[in-house]
Amino acid sequence: MRYLLLSLIALTFFNCQEKPKEEKVVEQKRIVVKEVDTVVEPVKKLKSFEGLADTTFVRLADFSDDFAYDMRYATENNFLKAKVYDCAECYTRVKTARALIEANKDFLEKGVKIKFFDCYRPNSVQYKMWEIVPNPQYVANPVKGSIHNKGGAVDITLVDLEGNELNMGTDFDFFGKRAYHDNLDLPQEILDNRKLLKETMEKHGFWSIRTEWWHYNLSAASNDKVANFKWDCKE
Repeated sequence: MRYLLLSLIALTFFNCQEKPKEEKVVEQKRIVVKEVDTVVEPVKKLKSFEGLADTTFVRLADFSDDFAYDMRYATENNFLKAKVYDCAECYTRVKTARALIEANKDFLEKGVKIKFFDCYRPNSVQYKMWEIVPNPQYVANPVKGSIHNKGGAVDITLVDLEGNELNMGTDFDFFGKRAYHDNLDLPQEILDNRKLLKETMEKHGFWSIRTEWWHYNLSAASNDKVANFKWDCKE
């Protein structure tokens, strides 16, 4: 009897002991953060005119990145309906490039900038154009050449800083009275846009021709020689 009583007491003692808590296994999720390589575009270093003669031919985009381009004769979107340039580039002589950059600074202050349709034109290209349209009313005779062939003429318009062309009344190379500077029978917006282009270009040494609102010649280039310099096309 005494043995049974001791057994019951012992059993009660062990049952009253606190049972060890079950260990909780916490699953840790591993978060993997992928490293993304950041591509940093190299800053374009513009060239300087220092040490260059005024008559040297230069690629305008190497000296300023503030211009826009639509080089029409490197496409079929022109009055010739033919591509006569191997690639779209805008070259001028140094003195022309300087004047264009200065003019463009004035335009930028007004929220617009120059867009090019044509710049220096090798005399060999002038011959190509003459073969297609042998009419001096539209194409200068290559024997004599034009100021385009001297690196002193440009065909331009103005665009806003988003690239939208200002309304000039006609497209580039529209041969008709609506493109004339002395045609004042046009909406005021068109007249104002042409006036801004003309007055600013004249301020920087350019002169226009009566029948083409887009064409500007640098006065200082009039006596330069007709050239046939050809640029290399970049890939």
